[in-house]
Amino acid sequence: MSLPDVNDTSSIPAAAAATRRRFVTVTGAAAALALTGALTGTGGASAASGARVDRRPLFTLGVASGDPLPDAVVLWTRLAPEPLAPFGGMDRATVPVRWEVSENESFRGVVRRGTAHARPEYAHTVHVDVRGLRPWRPYWYRFRVGSQISPVGRTRTAPAPGDRLSSMTLAFASCQAWFEGFYTAHADLAGREHDVVLFLGDYIYEFGADKGIRPGSADPHAMRETVTLDDYRERYALYKLDPDLQAAHASAPWVVTMDDHEVVDNWADEAHPSAPPAQFLVRRANGFRAYWEHMPLRMAQAPDGPDMPLHRRLRYGTLAEFSILDTRQYRSDQAMGDGTKPPNPESLDPARTMTGDRQERWLLDGLASSDARWNVLGQQTAMARLDTVAGTGVGVPMDTWDGYEGSRRRILGGAHERGVRNLVSLGGDLHRSVASDLKLDFEDPRSPTVGSEFVGTSITSGMDGMDHDEGGLTLLAENPHIRFHNFQRGYVSCRITREEWTADYRVADRVTTPGGRMSTRARLVVEDGRPGIQTA
Repeated sequence: MSLPDVNDTSSIPAAAAATRRRFVTVTGAAAALALTGALTGTGGASAASGARVDRRPLFTLGVASGDPLPDAVVLWTRLAPEPLAPFGGMDRATVPVRWEVSENESFRGVVRRGTAHARPEYAHTVHVDVRGLRPWRPYWYRFRVGSQISPVGRTRTAPAPGDRLSSMTLAFASCQAWFEGFYTAHADLAGREHDVVLFLGDYIYEFGADKGIRPGSADPHAMRETVTLDDYRERYALYKLDPDLQAAHASAPWVVTMDDHEVVDNWADEAHPSAPPAQFLVRRANGFRAYWEHMPLRMAQAPDGPDMPLHRRLRYGTLAEFSILDTRQYRSDQAMGDGTKPPNPESLDPARTMTGDRQERWLLDGLASSDARWNVLGQQTAMARLDTVAGTGVGVPMDTWDGYEGSRRRILGGAHERGVRNLVSLGGDLHRSVASDLKLDFEDPRSPTVGSEFVGTSITSGMDGMDHDEGGLTLLAENPHIRFHNFQRGYVSCRITREEWTADYRVADRVTTPGGRMSTRARLVVEDGRPGIQTA
């Protein structure tokens, strides 16, 4: 599909467009923005002169926290009195935002406070990297501008690195197309206490919807394809207006990574069929910028034009270590033009990569040195083989790890060679729940099982679904390593102890109308020292 004229890159010198490190984004109402502004933080500088007191509701998009460390957590909000207008309806002036962190919800025990600065160059988003907190403690936080006070959020720090944590809880989710349903799963997630939430991609969808389930799905802000920075900011605002998503963010710290729809469907590194690389990188930079602005991420993850360092590692004492991967930014282009194909010379080419060489080394080195009981990959899609063709033929998706056999073999084989304990992969993207044993060689059912994989379904993408569709029945029949399948919407709630990992697949009876009911469709277990999925 061709890009609209609003993304014309003719004003950008070709050399600059092709050289990422010297990249400049020029687009929409954000034409004057630069990437040199300091991260809003804990300083006490005054706001820019002339900023008026705004009596309109400012905290319309809620609050969030993320990337917990033993002594720190990132707090987020955005000032947006008119969320779907350019710059959220704010003047182009810096606004001081006071923040508080308390040991109780009544805020009688405030332990940290300060003033951040909501700057127009960051769409008046606020990222506060709060330090000096105690390990493995719940905290409550809020923001204030003048007499306006934000909703209260609950967060939790990580345990100390050597803490022999006995248990923790987490939820993971992905794929929340706003126009395809209501966020019933987020309401359920918010009501079940989790220590951390992983969101594994497709937070927004970039394409314009021809029709949608929700009221307002036909409005221009929901119909337009996102290309400019203004477009992407507006799309995040649309999603974040949802009260159930706001509640889920306010319930626990989130650890996020992106997949494809945060930019455009099935992009790979600098490649997408919609545009030549130099033009596509402009769009990628816009998507990255808006993503960072609207997520509870540190300055270390801030994009530099079309580059964004998203892969990182978080540790929960000696119980679990999480390697958060980026499988879009450094991958080789999809084999054989994408789609579902039999394994082929391109998909089997060991030189092709899903993660890039540097991230792959970082991952394997980290797994080798880990002393955690559970070693967790937070990534975007299925590592397990997915033969989708019934009968003797084989067809696998080129956009999953099936299209990057060399990468899969190096990571699973590398983990096996290094004796990595309790490897667990968490993924999304498929819009279906799939739990699998990770095999050293998927061609041989007798091959050693080297890890376990839980792929979660979508929050809404794909609408209501059903227990099993024809595609799911084929997956179960053709892939003996797949232990569970479901085609409804929902998320996965997990409890981790030193003895076992328990995953509850929470599913909604419907998402296309409000008031859907959630239930546990399956409870699956991985035992310490015994890779593979068991039924509880």
